[in-house]
Amino acid sequence: MSNPPRVLVVDDEASIRKFLRVSLSGHGYRVLEASTGEEALACARQERPDLVVLDVGLPDLEGFEVVEQLRRWSAVPVLMLSVRGAEQDKIRALDAGADDYLTKPFGLGELLARVRAALRRAASGPGGEPVRQLGDLRIDLAAHRVFREDRELALTPREFDLLRVLVQHAGRVLTHRQILEQAWGPEYGHETHLLRVNVSNLRRKIEPDPVRPIFILTEPGVGYRLGGR
Repeated sequence: MSNPPRVLVVDDEASIRKFLRVSLSGHGYRVLEASTGEEALACARQERPDLVVLDVGLPDLEGFEVVEQLRRWSAVPVLMLSVRGAEQDKIRALDAGADDYLTKPFGLGELLARVRAALRRAASGPGGEPVRQLGDLRIDLAAHRVFREDRELALTPREFDLLRVLVQHAGRVLTHRQILEQAWGPEYGHETHLLRVNVSNLRRKIEPDPVRPIFILTEPGVGYRLGGR
């Protein structure tokens, strides 16, 4: 790989940084390191990494604050790590601008999958391709049409808007509020029941098995993300 993706690992624990450095470099990534929030911001400005893996608990700045400062000038994808598994911490991270949130301890396989997903989403650009393939689904964002193989699926406008938002942020965890506001407008920001109903209806139409979804994945208490390929 001539130009491997550069991943900035930010954690104040040397043992965690070593684990992430060895794991990521062993899978083809170039790893940069920082142990504080200020070091991370300086490194991000100078090195322009392709992804930031950021611990919430840092000695100088909270990870949430680091993300907020990054978002003033950078759209680099951020995967946050924390021992805190509370829903409000995950929501706070996502609202601050993180792309994903992983609770310690975590498996290497899951970490690598989240890294790949974040990099894919960033590579597709803010709007992504007008036509997306998701398993046997073909989603035409411009024409507002969805097909399974050659059969068009009958989605309501609300269902399509919901699917569009998930597709445009494929691999990223979105909070309920983020989905509601981006799909249907700011006035719907608290209509979580409406979101659940439409997710259920959409799953019945696009999932091979709605009881065990592979496309619209639930992040309990936080929101949803798009899975599959």
